[in-house]
Amino acid sequence: MSPAAFVHEAEAYALLLRAGLHPPRHAIEGAAMPFETGEPVVVKGLGENVWHKSELGAVHFLPFEKQTVSNEFKGMHQRLDASGHRWLEGLVCEQIDIACCPHLPSEAFVSLARGEAGWTVLFGFGGLQADALAELAPPLRWPLAFTSPAQALAELETHLLGRIWLGRIRGTKELTDRTTLGNFVEALWGLAKVAETDGLTLLELNPVALDSEGMPRPLDAVGHRGLRPASRRAPPAGFLTALREPKRIALAGISAQAGGVGRTILENLSSYPLPAGDLVMIKPGHAVLFGYPCLPDVAALRANPVDLLLLALPARAAADTLEKLIRQGGGARCVGLVAGGIGDGADSDGIGARLAALLNETRAAGRWTPAVVGPNFLGHWVPGMRLNTSFIPVEKLPAPSPAGGELTLLSQSGAFLLCLQSRQPAVRFGLGVALGNQMDVALCDVLTALAAELGHGPVACYVEGFGPGQLLAAAHAIARLRAQGRHVLIHRAGRTAAGQAAAASHTGAMASDITLERALLERAGARFADTIADFDAALIWLSACPQIHAGPVALVTNAGFESVNGSDRFGNGLPAAQLDDWAKQALATLLHRHELSGLVAPQLPLDLTPMAGPSAFIAATALLLEQAAVMVVGLVPFTRGLDTTTDGGAKLARVIAGLRDVHRKPIAIVVDSGAGHADFRQAFVSAGLPVFPGMESALRGLRVLGSG
Repeated sequence: MSPAAFVHEAEAYALLLRAGLHPPRHAIEGAAMPFETGEPVVVKGLGENVWHKSELGAVHFLPFEKQTVSNEFKGMHQRLDASGHRWLEGLVCEQIDIACCPHLPSEAFVSLARGEAGWTVLFGFGGLQADALAELAPPLRWPLAFTSPAQALAELETHLLGRIWLGRIRGTKELTDRTTLGNFVEALWGLAKVAETDGLTLLELNPVALDSEGMPRPLDAVGHRGLRPASRRAPPAGFLTALREPKRIALAGISAQAGGVGRTILENLSSYPLPAGDLVMIKPGHAVLFGYPCLPDVAALRANPVDLLLLALPARAAADTLEKLIRQGGGARCVGLVAGGIGDGADSDGIGARLAALLNETRAAGRWTPAVVGPNFLGHWVPGMRLNTSFIPVEKLPAPSPAGGELTLLSQSGAFLLCLQSRQPAVRFGLGVALGNQMDVALCDVLTALAAELGHGPVACYVEGFGPGQLLAAAHAIARLRAQGRHVLIHRAGRTAAGQAAAASHTGAMASDITLERALLERAGARFADTIADFDAALIWLSACPQIHAGPVALVTNAGFESVNGSDRFGNGLPAAQLDDWAKQALATLLHRHELSGLVAPQLPLDLTPMAGPSAFIAATALLLEQAAVMVVGLVPFTRGLDTTTDGGAKLARVIAGLRDVHRKPIAIVVDSGAGHADFRQAFVSAGLPVFPGMESALRGLRVLGSG
C-alpha cells in the first residue's frame, strides 16, 4: 500500500472490495491481465494527485490487446510527466454495460469525508452536469454518527436520482431494486470503517453507475490520507456547577471609581446572597474595599480556592494573572476572562495563542487546570439565585425575573443575550451564559455538562460557528438532551460568506459547511429557527411550556382575520386539529347556549366574532382541548364583550391557566394590540401563559419546535 497522502484508483478499488462494493474487474500494469483479446476495456494512467484523469488524456476506451495497452500506457506516462504529475502505474478495467434511463441522468457521485461531523457520506448526481443537477436536486448528506443505512435508504428513495434508479418517475422503468440499493448503502457505511482503519480522510466514487443487473458500480475512485486532528481537551467537569451556584467568588479589576467594568460587576454581584467573606476582591494594597475583604493576588487563592474567579482586567494583565493561577496549580474552578484582545483580531502579541497552548499543555500532562470562559466574557445570569456577573448596569438592563424558569440560554454573542432579555422580558430562564470567544469553554462543553445533569429544561442557543473538535461533541450532547425529552433550539447566524467574516471578527467563530452542520445537528435532535423572530417565538413557548409536545393545533379567536391568517400557517409540519362528529355537535350546542348560533360556524379555526364574551371563550377552549394537543386563543381586545380591565384580564387568565393545568396541554394567548392594552396582556404573562403579539408569531414558534 502506498504511504503517500494521495490514494489512487487501484488502491481505492482494493478498499471498495474489502467493504463489499463492486468496482470493475481490473488489473494493474505488469500483472496478469484477466481480459480476452478484443474485450472492451478502459485503459487508465494513474498519476500522483491526478483526480480527473480524462482531462489529462489518461483515459482511453478500446478493445483489449496487450501491445496496444502497453503503447497506451507509454503515451499516458509521457502526458502525465509533461503535466507535472508523477507516474504511478497503469490500470486496465473492464467496460461496464451501464443501465441508462432515456433522457434522464442516472450516474451518481458519492463522497466519504472525515471532518468536523465525523464520517459523512455525500450522495448526489455525478457526471458532467452534476453542478447543474445539484441545483435541481441537492445532494444528500448523511453524517454516519447520526444516520443509519435504513434512514439513508429512505431518503435516497425520495431523491430525484433514487426515483430514477427505482423507476418511480412516470414513463421510466426500474433500473435497480430497493434491496440492491439498500445493500449498496449498507456497504458505504462499511467503506467508512475501512477508510478509517486505513487512515483516509476522503474517498470519492465518481461516477457510480448501475450495470445491466442493477448493481451500483463505482467506475472511478480516488482518495486522500491525512493527519487526524489532535483530540480536543475539554475543560474539567464541574465548571457548570461553579457557574450556576458558586459558593465563593473572587473579582479582580475593581476600581474605586464608579462606572468601571469591575465596579459594575461588583454592583451586580452584590445581589447574590453569599456569606460574609465569600466574595473577595483581588486588590493589592487594600485589606478591605467597599466592605469586601481583599487579597493581594491570586497566590492567596491557592490555600482557599474560589469556585469562580472573574478577571475584569486589561488583556495583558488578565493573561498574566491566569498564567500565574495555572502555574501555581490551583485557586479557582472556573475563570471568566472579561477582556477582549485575547486571541482575536486585536491580539497583536499572540496572548490568546500562548494561553491556549498553556491550557492544552497542562491538561495533556494531567495537571490541574481551571475552566476558562471567554475572552470577551460579558457575563452570565442565574435569575433564581439572583446571580448576575455581567458588566451591564441594572439601570440599562433590569435584572431578569427572580422567578427564573427551566430554560437555559446559551449565546456566542453577549450582546445578543442582552438584547433578547430586553425585548423579551417575559421569557423566564434558569441559566443564561454569554460564552464569548470560547478560547476554552465552548458551546459543546456547556451542552455536554447540561446533558450530564439529567435535568428536564429546554436549551436555546445562538450560534455563530464551531471551532475544531466542537461540532460532533455538540451533536452528541444534543442527542443526549433529546433522549431526556429536552428541546434544543438553535438560531445559526453567519450562514453567508459575509456573515462568516463578520462572525470571525466578532467572536472568532469558525467557518464551516453550514448545510452539513445543520444536517448533523438536526439528526441529533436540534430544531432550527431561521430568523430571530422565529427564535423569539419559539422561546416564548419554551419559557412557558418547557415540555411542549407535538400535536394538532386548535385556534379560537374573536377576529376573522386571525382565523384566516392562522389557517394559512397550517401545513408543512404544523397540523390543524380536526373535530370528530361528537365535537361538532357539542360545539354547535355550545354556540347555541351562548346565543352565537347563526353567527359562528361550528368549525375550526373557531371565529367567535366580536359578540363573544369571556364565558364563550372559556367554554370553547375547554371543549377544543379535548380535540387538540395545543390551543391558541386570540383575544383582540377592542370589543365590549371582553373585560380588558386589570381585574377582568386577571380573572380570565386564571381560568384559562386552570384549563391548561387540568388538561395538561399548552395554551397560548394572542393579544394583537398596542401599548394601550399592555396590562391586559401582562395578566396572561403573570399567569404563566405564553403570550404573543400576533397569531402568525404564535404559529411560527410552534412550527419551529415541530409541534406536529
